[in-house]
Amino acid sequence: MAVAGEFRAVLSSVRFRQLFTVRVTGQFCDGLFQAALATFVLFSPERQPSAASIATAFAILYLPYSIIGPFAGVLLDRWSRRQVLLFGNLIRALVVLMVAWQTSNGSADLSLGIVVLIALGINRFILAGLSASLPHTVTREQLVAANAFSPTIGTLFAALGGLCGILVRGALGGGDAGSVTLLMIAAGGFVASGLLSLRMPKSLLGPDGSQARDTLAGVAVGFVEGTKVLWQTKAAFRAVVVVTIHRTAFGVVTALVILLVRNTLNPITDPEQALGQISLVIGAAAGGAFVAAVITPRVTKAIGVVPYTSIMLLLAALVTTAGIAIGTMPALLIGGAALGVSGQAVKICADTVVQELIHDDHRGRVFALYDVVINIGLVVGVAFVAVTSPASGQSPLDLIVIGVMLLSAAVWYYRGRSSAAPAPENLSV
Repeated sequence: MAVAGEFRAVLSSVRFRQLFTVRVTGQFCDGLFQAALATFVLFSPERQPSAASIATAFAILYLPYSIIGPFAGVLLDRWSRRQVLLFGNLIRALVVLMVAWQTSNGSADLSLGIVVLIALGINRFILAGLSASLPHTVTREQLVAANAFSPTIGTLFAALGGLCGILVRGALGGGDAGSVTLLMIAAGGFVASGLLSLRMPKSLLGPDGSQARDTLAGVAVGFVEGTKVLWQTKAAFRAVVVVTIHRTAFGVVTALVILLVRNTLNPITDPEQALGQISLVIGAAAGGAFVAAVITPRVTKAIGVVPYTSIMLLLAALVTTAGIAIGTMPALLIGGAALGVSGQAVKICADTVVQELIHDDHRGRVFALYDVVINIGLVVGVAFVAVTSPASGQSPLDLIVIGVMLLSAAVWYYRGRSSAAPAPENLSV
């Protein structure tokens, strides 16, 4: 079946389309929300970002959820996931309105940071719920294509939301007023995303088990059980490891690109031009992710998941590091596209392996754990730049480290393919 035919088959599922619209609506608005935050924190005229400030921002945005994520995963295996999508989006809308109110009052204190953390934590919880719900909307044979299509297009919508947010904020004259407008639009979109979930029956998205809501101690036990399940399922465990390694490299690249574009390729006094160029790099990475969505189902059927994943890791190791080393905008665009296609391809394959091999009664907590691990990997990558790179972003050491790391991951994953637990037929590892 041709790739286009596989995507048409996935889209022929009414339930998949319903879940998909919830995802893309929410992720587009998440792009608006993150654009408002980025312009406020990293691209204001009075702030010159350093590697340390970028690392601090990423740590604040990602690590707190990493603490509560395992508990959220157990809840995804207890609560109706349809209800999680509904009420999670409605609560997120209220939290974003609080951010807008604080921004309009010129607040930049700890209380604003806490509210932002809550909003981002709810977002990660919803994304984990979407991943755990996907197998309930398509057949087993369609799962690879669904994983290629849904998260990838969701990522593209998030990038599109970010780009639209930057344009809207600029058209409104920038500043806090533009950010407040973006936040209010995002809040309305989150409400719409939540209401769209009502088109699906309450029990459609699982979980399949009949387990009752647990105590706090039971949640901790459930997290341990989910960890054991992932560890015992070697193919799934190895897949999560390679995604985490790639996400760590992604963190390094993200920090270096921000520093290069903001502090080296543009005057410090011109953050708007730097922001526009960052948007182009993000667009290139999003385009690469789209290419991965198109080619991954076809190529994995031809050569297998493990060889394909290894090739994608090699691509990032060679092309992305070369692009940053050259340091010109064309080179950064090529490097960003290579990172986008490799990252999305690796994630599509790993998501499918986890979904196929982990039973539904454990799938929510495993995906939440999975999400936590890759978030930590991202922050570790950015933190590494904080202690090794100058403010210019020109750091040969960092490029050598991520190149070796990605190459080693590719070799390790490929050589261990025979020792992993057999994957489903449609993955043929």
